[in-house]
Amino acid sequence: MSSGDPPAPEGIDDETWHLLLHIKEGCFPYLDDRLDNSYGYWPSLPAGIIFSALFGIVIVGHLFQFVRFRKWTSILIAIGAITEALGWAARTWSAKCPYNGDAFLMQITTLIIAPTFFAAAMYVLLGTLITLLGRDTSMMSPKLYTIIFCTCDVISLVVQAVGGALAADAADKIDGDTKQGTNIMVAGIVFQLFTMTVFAVLVMDFLRRVYKRERHDKRGNQGASALSRPMKLVLAALFVAFVVIYIRSVYRTIELVQGWDGYLITHEAYFVALDGSLMVVASGVFLVLDPATLLRNLKPGSDNEYPMLSGEDSEGGSPESARLKRGSTPSNY
Repeated sequence: MSSGDPPAPEGIDDETWHLLLHIKEGCFPYLDDRLDNSYGYWPSLPAGIIFSALFGIVIVGHLFQFVRFRKWTSILIAIGAITEALGWAARTWSAKCPYNGDAFLMQITTLIIAPTFFAAAMYVLLGTLITLLGRDTSMMSPKLYTIIFCTCDVISLVVQAVGGALAADAADKIDGDTKQGTNIMVAGIVFQLFTMTVFAVLVMDFLRRVYKRERHDKRGNQGASALSRPMKLVLAALFVAFVVIYIRSVYRTIELVQGWDGYLITHEAYFVALDGSLMVVASGVFLVLDPATLLRNLKPGSDNEYPMLSGEDSEGGSPESARLKRGSTPSNY
């Protein structure tokens, strides 16, 4: 036993006690059921490598789109994918060093907060669609959407990060109490779920207003659908991303409520299926159906925008629509 080690408790020999004290500092092989680690299982090396590679592809794709179009959605998703990649790299590390405390702390803090960046991209994207289709399609201005929901996203991110760090630090200690950190993490995820639920209601209101205007336009023989094919594809991507992030948040909430010894958190298959895989979909769908690419030829006030139902100016559009038609460009989504 090292001279700096505290005395071993009764019933534990010095060699085992030394191992217990220092096993989280180095790289020790998995000892099966003889000594459990913070995960409750031996993390999969293939899963760590595969997801690190997949998120690497997403990072490269969205950074390329950001350089090309300079849109916020691309950089937000890229940041989220970078955070995911760091988390899965840490799990790859854990596959080799399953007791290492730094690897566990790194993966839990990064993977718990990464989806907040994907959610922020969705909030910015909705504001862009409102700008393109007209202020009458929303009960709030596009700028207000961004301010309110991104602020909520930051709050959720900070709360989850703090909770994750506290819980991981406690899990890294012998007989550490993870309850406080876990409760903080759950609070952050539940707040994110609440924010996304409100967002879903506002998206439904947005769609209701768009289709209401469509019916009005068709009755007036003013042309075809206000929603062009590119916009429909972007809305489809938004829907897919929302659903998978929401499912993931529900899963993580249930997982953490069960506790660190619960069934979900100690079985990696659920984490791979309901977190890693879903976040690949959330970030990848915006790579396949990239908003910057699909909306690059659409501008506020162009022929994809129809007259407002109320507050129209003398030229048949709203004051905001008339201003946009004089040459402004879409928001830097």
